[in-house]
Amino acid sequence: MAEAGTRRRGRGGGGAARRAERTSVRIETAKYIERNIPNFEILTDEALEIIETNAETVLAEIGVNFVNNPAALERWRDAGAEIEGERVRIPRGLARKLCETAPSSYTQHARNPEKSVVIGGKTLVCAPVYGPPFVRDAAGGRRYATMADFETFVKLGYMSKWLHHSGGTVCEPTDVPVNKRHLDMLLAHMTLSDKPFMGSVTEPSRARDSVDMCEILFGRDFVAENTVMTSLININSPMTFDDVMMGALEVYAEAGQASIVSPFIVGGAMAPVSVAGTLTQVLAEVLAGIAYSQLVRPGAPVIFGAFVTSIDMNSGAPTFGTPEASQILYGAGQLARRMGLPFRSGGGLCASKLPDAQAAYETTHTLNAALMGGVNFMLHACGWLEGGLVSSFEKFVMDADQLGVLHRLAQGVAFDESAQAMDAIAEVGPGGHYLGCAHTQANFKTAFWRSEVLDYRPFETWDEAGAPDTQALAARRVEYLLANYQQPALDPAIAEALAAYVAEKKASMPDAFM
Repeated sequence: MAEAGTRRRGRGGGGAARRAERTSVRIETAKYIERNIPNFEILTDEALEIIETNAETVLAEIGVNFVNNPAALERWRDAGAEIEGERVRIPRGLARKLCETAPSSYTQHARNPEKSVVIGGKTLVCAPVYGPPFVRDAAGGRRYATMADFETFVKLGYMSKWLHHSGGTVCEPTDVPVNKRHLDMLLAHMTLSDKPFMGSVTEPSRARDSVDMCEILFGRDFVAENTVMTSLININSPMTFDDVMMGALEVYAEAGQASIVSPFIVGGAMAPVSVAGTLTQVLAEVLAGIAYSQLVRPGAPVIFGAFVTSIDMNSGAPTFGTPEASQILYGAGQLARRMGLPFRSGGGLCASKLPDAQAAYETTHTLNAALMGGVNFMLHACGWLEGGLVSSFEKFVMDADQLGVLHRLAQGVAFDESAQAMDAIAEVGPGGHYLGCAHTQANFKTAFWRSEVLDYRPFETWDEAGAPDTQALAARRVEYLLANYQQPALDPAIAEALAAYVAEKKASMPDAFM
């Protein structure tokens, strides 16, 4: 594990030293997950071939729209696609052939090299919630997000041991003009954390600003040769690629930066109600989007994305943690692996309005599916509430804590001599207990995963402490992490250059809130 910052050490020996060690402040980041367990594959080879054939039919006969983007249409025409207005029909096999130049994995570099991540293969990188305009905490309830809230989330992400990535728009700071807030958000990620982060995609010029700021942070030559951002490009499902998202993708691809090409689907509204039909549309959209990125720059790093949820047919509201959503995740993972591409899906998704039992059930279903389904980049891994409208401080730390379970599960089951524990079984014998045996004494610190949020105390002790529920425990954890936050060091000249860039860009345009 990487360790940053400082550790306060207590004085004394024996029990006092151990107590000081337990209570000292550590800022730890676990390495990204490397799976030693098999992926769960729900679809047969025959089913996968049917989906792939049907997706090619969609591209060749129905086509996809690239709207308000003459340059994209020209690129497709030159590649051999049939263009009719803004409709692009892609001959069978062409999109898949173009996708072959995309790498099967890549490294996203962090400004702290110890926190760089590998995305692809057997890895799983966890990033926080993305996009909500509202925030919620136990003290203030639900409200519009501010830049101060955004900075708080970045600090919590930096302090969260099991979170590998700082993310992007962890909440939408509505007190900053729309045309300027991306600058403040990027500056926060770059200065308040040293984990990897995402760039802006809300307008192509903002993607360009993201690249420019990375050139200040990492150096122009380094950015030219390495991936330092992974950014989210959503497809306007069904089968529409707008000029804003495609313009951002073009900027990132040209700069060699990574994009998640991801359909945004509510099943029954933006895709068929059936799992097979939705997977067909997902694959068609991803094929077209990733192929286009390779038309812009062959070899540009990309991720096969699939954000799919179901719908409540009574109210029309999106639902999360459902069996159908997990089936789609598993199937999309298989399709991505057949293409040899990194896969994005999953997250701490729920429809609940509070960090309650509903939130926990729905979140757990999706987190487990992401681990078992071979997800390589999991956006929304912590903090998501109310169908993605709310970023919750308490749920952020609750979810981030539970990511530790995924780390432990991914390790698989050890079978070395110590794990077989034959010496312990022989030492204890019939009718004894293992609490004091040598094997337990040697392994008790690491034998079982332990939550840093949940309560394991006996009833009497818990009751005397005020009988806190999980939200109250999470609120205390938020307070603890923020009280012990230590900003990672950054070269003052780089920090000054970043601040000057942001100030100059903001001064160059009037405020716009639309």
